[in-house]
Amino acid sequence: MTKQYVDKELLNDIANALKTLRARHNVTLEAFYFDTGIHLARIEQGETNITVSTLSQICRYFNINLQDFFGLVEQHQKSNQS
Repeated sequence: MTKQYVDKELLNDIANALKTLRARHNVTLEAFYFDTGIHLARIEQGETNITVSTLSQICRYFNINLQDFFGLVEQHQKSNQS
């Protein structure tokens, strides 16, 4: 079996975008887990290679689409390049 590819920089940018979303919506990690069953804390550490299905469920929770989410990720990437 082949090893799963992991892009640490991208995972960190995704983690930062998720933290931004949670802050904007004033949602705690505990409340998010209670509502969704997803351990967002693990993802926000930037160590978990998140699936597209999980990311889609997170976006639905915050009422945004994947395109808008990845726009937020791009903002974090650009701020890291500065």
